[in-house]
Amino acid sequence: MSIESTIVTMAKSAKEASIKMAKCSSSQKNDVLFNIADRIIDRASHIQEENQKDLSRAKKTGLSDAMIDRLTVTDMTIQSMAQGLREVALLSDPVGSITKAWLRPNGLEVSRMRIPLGVIGIIYESRPNVTIDAAGLCLKAGNAVVLRGGSEALYSNQALALTIAQALRDTGLSEETVQIVPVRDRKAVDLLLAQDECIDLIIPRGGEGLIRFVVTHSKIPVLKHYKGVCHIYVDEMADVEMARKICFNAKVQRPGVCNAMETMLVHRAVAQKFLPQMAKQLVDAGVEIRGCEETSRILPMAKQADESDWPEEYLDFILAVKVVKDMDQAISHIETYGSKHTEAIVTRDYQKARHFVRSVDSSVVLVNASTRFNDGGELGLGAEIGISTSKLHAFGPMSVQELTTTKFVVYGDGQVRE
Repeated sequence: MSIESTIVTMAKSAKEASIKMAKCSSSQKNDVLFNIADRIIDRASHIQEENQKDLSRAKKTGLSDAMIDRLTVTDMTIQSMAQGLREVALLSDPVGSITKAWLRPNGLEVSRMRIPLGVIGIIYESRPNVTIDAAGLCLKAGNAVVLRGGSEALYSNQALALTIAQALRDTGLSEETVQIVPVRDRKAVDLLLAQDECIDLIIPRGGEGLIRFVVTHSKIPVLKHYKGVCHIYVDEMADVEMARKICFNAKVQRPGVCNAMETMLVHRAVAQKFLPQMAKQLVDAGVEIRGCEETSRILPMAKQADESDWPEEYLDFILAVKVVKDMDQAISHIETYGSKHTEAIVTRDYQKARHFVRSVDSSVVLVNASTRFNDGGELGLGAEIGISTSKLHAFGPMSVQELTTTKFVVYGDGQVRE
């Protein structure tokens, strides 16, 4: 079968499977999630054997150490995938829930009910655990899903696909509910993005280049997350010790993730008091500071920042620092250079905090807390499929509820429109 025939067939069968999946009970969906989790543990040796094939090929092709690390399926990875599925199974089922209801003057009872999106296409890079995370969340929300993992993880993903298919079959669900594209050829991505009659939403997970490619070529609506240029603004009314603790955590704990702080904005009134000790902590931890002119006067060790530093997502031990005259200048900087991901303010002034929260247009805005909390699990949502920085139809961490939409349900008693 040609690549085109393969993708078209997968999309059509996923559409058929989604119709059946939308009618599944919560117990059926939970059963299959627990079944997949058990099978992952039982088939761990086979999954890791297939993963070794991917690792061997990756080393021969010169894949970076960071990518190889993401690709590797360890015993801990196996346990984490299984545990993640069990946690998703225990989440409340959003499908069928009523989000709002009201009574019209003519007696009509109007409500909004949550329903699955239908078929979701997910395109991602490297990490095989994303295969399980994505499949689990889509199943819980009553959707079918077509997964296109990175070519470097083909053997691992195929092993996981077989595990999922067997669990679906065991619980009486269609094996086509979760499908993984079985070819490395990048033509498969172009073809998948053209299946707008069968696939309802595309979610890309990976670097900015992948996401921009998907957005440019897709005929299907795309949930975007280009990058995480996250800011913390240290206000003149900040508790300085609290600010140091928060900023250090936001930059140093895991600098290579999308919710790490990339730019620190500091009110001029506290810059002289705050920056020297903050900089010492950061530099001692291996962080390179790139500052504006005023920052460089206070911190002689700082490199001079240029225009390219302000919109940069470093994902590394590098931090841009700018001294601002007031909160409005901080907000203006975020509006200009931010990516609508995560922003935070450190202040003891409640009114300033309220103004910052209302003014900043990002998926998560925090007061006196680290940007690292923009995560589905940390916010109490359970597992997440990614963080959307676009507003249609979801904004921020996407968990089970964000993989549904709503329809109107109207109950009458013989009413007709006059």
